[in-house]
Amino acid sequence: MSDRSDLVVVYHRQPYEEVELEDGTTEMRENKSPNGIVPTLKGVMGQMGKGAWVAWKHADDPAHPDFERVVEIDDSYGQYKVSRLPLTPEQVSSFYHVTSKEAFWPILHGFKERYNYDPVDWPTFREVNWAFAEAAANEVSDTGVVWVHDYNLWLVPGYLRQLKPDVKIAFFHHTPFPSADMFNVLPWREEIVRSLLACDSVGFHIPRYAQNFASVAHSLTRARTVTDEYTADTMTPRGAALSERFTPKVMEWRGRRIAIEVNPVGANSDYLSEIADTPEVDEKVAAIREWVGDAQMVLSVSRTDYTKGNIEQLEAFERLMARRPELHGKVRLMMVSVGANRAMTAYEEVQQRIEELTGRINGTYGSFEWQPVSLISSAIPLVELVAYYRAADVASITPLADGLNLVAAEYVLAKGAGGTGALILSEFAGCAVLLNGAIPVNPFSHASMDRALDQALAMDDQEKNARMAELRKSARLWNISAWRESTTRHFRELRRGPEERETAIT
Repeated sequence: MSDRSDLVVVYHRQPYEEVELEDGTTEMRENKSPNGIVPTLKGVMGQMGKGAWVAWKHADDPAHPDFERVVEIDDSYGQYKVSRLPLTPEQVSSFYHVTSKEAFWPILHGFKERYNYDPVDWPTFREVNWAFAEAAANEVSDTGVVWVHDYNLWLVPGYLRQLKPDVKIAFFHHTPFPSADMFNVLPWREEIVRSLLACDSVGFHIPRYAQNFASVAHSLTRARTVTDEYTADTMTPRGAALSERFTPKVMEWRGRRIAIEVNPVGANSDYLSEIADTPEVDEKVAAIREWVGDAQMVLSVSRTDYTKGNIEQLEAFERLMARRPELHGKVRLMMVSVGANRAMTAYEEVQQRIEELTGRINGTYGSFEWQPVSLISSAIPLVELVAYYRAADVASITPLADGLNLVAAEYVLAKGAGGTGALILSEFAGCAVLLNGAIPVNPFSHASMDRALDQALAMDDQEKNARMAELRKSARLWNISAWRESTTRHFRELRRGPEERETAIT
């Protein structure tokens, strides 16, 4: 048992970048940037003793993959093992692109009209989840924690409980978790929820998602909420679309207790501040501001996805141009809409619509000297993105639904101690209940979107400074260090067991 791990992270991506060298060999390199979910998870793993990671890797013949199934990694986060599951391209397409993205994703985000379960191959989804569970069971120590991430691995906890009845299982949900009326559209709803109830801990970004999970569990099983508490003042903006007065803490099912953890994944505030203060960023900011001239720059950053509100954002800007001709030449929208790497019709349609709207706005209102909208559809380096954050007068982050959204916090943190600007933020982004000082907007309402743009563009420096001070304070409160420390503390409590915890309390 000495080679077993105290914490096993189960996530679909590998914890490093694979780089193909000129001689045809592959080198595993540590992620260049400490920003992003993979370095974040590795940061927790590095504090929990001996660690392991389970991910998948393409293999044409899973029985005889052309790579080692288990590799030892030694990087700045420590020494850990990576167990790589060989999956065929067909398996990955089925379990991830079809089942997870075409069936689960629209329901998680409240888009019932985009839901389609006809192409779903449920036996393949089960098969892949079982493979992840088996790999985790082989790596975890008897007193360790298996930490499973996100909806494409929903069935892993239930299978793992069969394989290792006494192991501690934690699950973290990175997307929204919908209400029972929405979630129960899924034909496999009970199987999924029973698997999640096999966990010792289920984690979410904000109280609303935790309450929705409890509601779904109540609707499908005899699970009950045995402990809740008033939601922390730092998470309860009154009247906000995603606010909750109470947060569930403990559920009970079949004699077992399940901790409900609300712990939003924040931005890497130290790293963003470090980047923002570099001469490279200063030069880029100056170049951007020279290009913008006397105009105000509105910045929008997101993936190309029907949940992100890219189209609604462009339509609002088009209405601004139509109703306020005095702003022609005096405001620019910089839209960074990064195409997702998946050949799916739904995303192609969104990208096509974005390009059409951009062309129409520029063709109708632009001139040789001034184009109202600039569109970037490819990923840009973080250093360059931080420069755009710093240069922008307004950031407009208006998803129709978003589990959290770190762009809003990154914008605030990149501004630094003396920076100023206005933030328009959708009420339906999870971070809306965390960031104080934003202009709240309902992206489903034309009037709300129009008012928010007008307010942001007209805001004086005094109000901008006051709002940014509040935003900066809350963004730092919910940063990645806070999430990492809270998660590590929670896992140590899980490993101690309920008897030891009660003894420690008394």
